[in-house]
Amino acid sequence: MAGTRSLRSGLRSLRPAAFGADPAGERLARIRRSPHFADGSFQNPEPTRSGPSGSTLELARTYFRKRARLLRVPAGEIPLHRPSRAELSAPPASGLRLTWTGHSTVFAEIDGARVLFDPVWGERCSPFGFIGPRRLHPVPLPLAELGPVDVVVISHDHYDHLDMPTVKALAGTRTAFAVPLGVGAHLERWGVPADRIHELDWHDSTRIAGLTLTATPARHFCGRGVRNQQHALWASWAVRGSEHRIFHSGDTGYFGGFAEIGGAHGPFDATMIQIGAYSEFWPDVHMTPEQGVRSHLDLQGGSGGGVLLPIHWATFNLAPHPWAEPAEGTLAAAGPAGVRVAVPLPGRPFEPGAGAVPERPWWREAAVQPQGGWPEAGGPVADGSGEPQAAPVAH
Repeated sequence: MAGTRSLRSGLRSLRPAAFGADPAGERLARIRRSPHFADGSFQNPEPTRSGPSGSTLELARTYFRKRARLLRVPAGEIPLHRPSRAELSAPPASGLRLTWTGHSTVFAEIDGARVLFDPVWGERCSPFGFIGPRRLHPVPLPLAELGPVDVVVISHDHYDHLDMPTVKALAGTRTAFAVPLGVGAHLERWGVPADRIHELDWHDSTRIAGLTLTATPARHFCGRGVRNQQHALWASWAVRGSEHRIFHSGDTGYFGGFAEIGGAHGPFDATMIQIGAYSEFWPDVHMTPEQGVRSHLDLQGGSGGGVLLPIHWATFNLAPHPWAEPAEGTLAAAGPAGVRVAVPLPGRPFEPGAGAVPERPWWREAAVQPQGGWPEAGGPVADGSGEPQAAPVAH
């Protein structure tokens, strides 16, 4: 028996640091007590298939079609905005400012507090530096130039949301971390002190820097290593300040819980919604642009109030759809639904409460133009083949 334990300990020591750590002790006991944990793993709010559906052969064919491959990456350099220290140090006039740096990373300044969602400054979303999806554009600014951060919020432990090099850099600061239940094990292995980790189950809240942060449900899954036991939770986040409220979806499939989240914690001045890396091969765990717009409406009680910031696109090639399709599809769905969408250049700060928000389709400067040209706002969008298709209307 002792030999078996020694072997297991030895194997753990060989495991790459980027894999993180498995929950143990009181953390594991708390996980097992969670009402969202059953049959040895965390459960989704609705029945969910996390692995690829349909034919593996057809998925491979989709990935390797020449035209589709060309469309999945930009044809030219992605334009960026490189904010100056002065630009980020001056407080937002409205009390709320958002800076999207790419993918799901958003720096939010809200009612005097500074929040960093899903920070990824690494070159690849992978446990290894030599393989895995690589950035399609640089980070618009060095991490140190953000200045002090009050709290880092993590949605789940996938590599494109929880980046070990970035966490290690932030571990040397005074920032707190708000994470879903189980994710704290990774942070502690990477040097974050336990007393700076706020580990929440769904519907739990914590107070940091004058903000109330609540972990809210999402429809997704977790895992960083070879054996993914689903012992780390995934979450969306509602953040309430003295004057403003914001929502970050993390990764999620569409589900009926968005209306409940909005009723309990909204309406929101801004929602940061995942609209990229979707596919018919995994329809339950990532939203399409149309579903993203629908979730915004649910969160806002059916109205088009607030501003939707599309996230989880532009930075990594993670799905079969064309690189520009998430943004085009979001604009096409938002117009008929009366939803205001902000599409800033990566790195450009904007204030959702301002009279105007960034609306220029800057990605068209870098994308492969679809056959038939670019649509007018609210017009047809391109599907995975690059052919123009009728834009669906959000319900």
